[in-house]
Amino acid sequence: MGDRRMNRRTFVGLLAAATQVTACAGVPGTRDPFAEADRIVAGIRRTGFPARTEVVDPSRRDRDARPAVQAAIDRIHEDGGGTVVLGAGMWLSDGPVRLKSNVRLHLEEGAHLQFLPNADSYLPPVLTRWEGTEVYTYSPMVFADGEENIAITGPGRIDGQGKAHWLPWRETQGPIKKILRDMGRDGVPVEERVFVGERRLRPYFVQFRDCRRVLVDGPTFVDSPFWIIHPLYCEDVIVRNITCISHHINSDGVDPDSSRGVLIENCDFDIGDDGVAIKSGRDQDGWRVGRPSEDIVIRNCRYSGSTGGGVAIGSEMSGGVRNVYIEDYELPKANHTLYFKANLDRGGLIEDIFIRGIRGGEVKSVLVFSNAYHSYRGGTYPPLFQNVIVEDVRIDEAEIGISIQGHPDAPVRNITVRDMVMGSAEHPLKVTEAEGVVLDNVRAGGRRITLADAVPVDAKLVGH
Repeated sequence: MGDRRMNRRTFVGLLAAATQVTACAGVPGTRDPFAEADRIVAGIRRTGFPARTEVVDPSRRDRDARPAVQAAIDRIHEDGGGTVVLGAGMWLSDGPVRLKSNVRLHLEEGAHLQFLPNADSYLPPVLTRWEGTEVYTYSPMVFADGEENIAITGPGRIDGQGKAHWLPWRETQGPIKKILRDMGRDGVPVEERVFVGERRLRPYFVQFRDCRRVLVDGPTFVDSPFWIIHPLYCEDVIVRNITCISHHINSDGVDPDSSRGVLIENCDFDIGDDGVAIKSGRDQDGWRVGRPSEDIVIRNCRYSGSTGGGVAIGSEMSGGVRNVYIEDYELPKANHTLYFKANLDRGGLIEDIFIRGIRGGEVKSVLVFSNAYHSYRGGTYPPLFQNVIVEDVRIDEAEIGISIQGHPDAPVRNITVRDMVMGSAEHPLKVTEAEGVVLDNVRAGGRRITLADAVPVDAKLVGH
């Protein structure tokens, strides 16, 4: 368990900063930060499509329907926009479907679009960012690059067949990931980073790269090969009313990545990883691109898996993350609830995060800030976490309540936790290298938790 005594520098800093901040907290007339969330949502530009519609020939449902689906998308795009409809039944696609500007792909009730696992069908390679490093690799199954005003809608299902056919690639990815990350660290030109064949990386399920005005509304996404919905370098994105069902690692639900103006609402994540994971690039390659994720609103969602968590920020966050609003999130069972994660390779800044209305059952951790996430490669670029308010949290049972782990050169700063009640917590409060931590009505097992209860962080307890 290590030395459970808090060093004097950290403890005195906590108490002094808490006194200063508490004097300002709760002042009448203080602006509700979620008014800014409403402003962000109102400012997101919406999609809109002409009445033109093309229903794809249903006779193509039981063989490779990709040529017919793609041809319909191309025609609608060339004619000025509209909707391509897939009716009820199984639609097989031997390769990616590529969305075009001003086109909505609509899956009717009973439509099931299933992608076949022939790796060569997802070539030629496309430019993307894989776990935070830019690369040319296999195309996502649904892909849009540089498009505007695009949508995927309807109550149908999209199936990636990930667990049986793509997840096994993970067993050989370790050395391949190292090569790519070395290239990112060393500044190898992106056009020289081609990873196909023996250098194989699992493709994304749905990716929008450098797109504007994007809508995903309604479908169920099943058995992803990797991250499920990945807006990369995008603006004005709405993901709502979707269900994600994918019970294996790395099948995150929605991963906004260096994107701005994003609304995620009314989603159900029955998955084996994070419901929402906010990213902005890895290490030196993330600094080179230099695009933060910002102005993101997450509300009225549910995490119905058990091995992942609700919302994570990081670990690839080197471009920065700011202005995030999370409200009304339900987690009957989860590994972690709210996770700010990075390591000493990342650099980067996470700031101005506002969270309220969290309801959880049995969770491993409630609120974690960590700069000791795995895959550390020996850098000395401590990330900075600051200006976070978490309030109105109710958790039945937790192993770890609050865990805050900063660095001597970059302490975690200005964290306020208000009205957090845990039915039980084995380790209610662990703090190392933090300044300006405020606890206001934080309780575990009926007992009020104060800064005097804090003990140093044990990374083994926090986990990955």
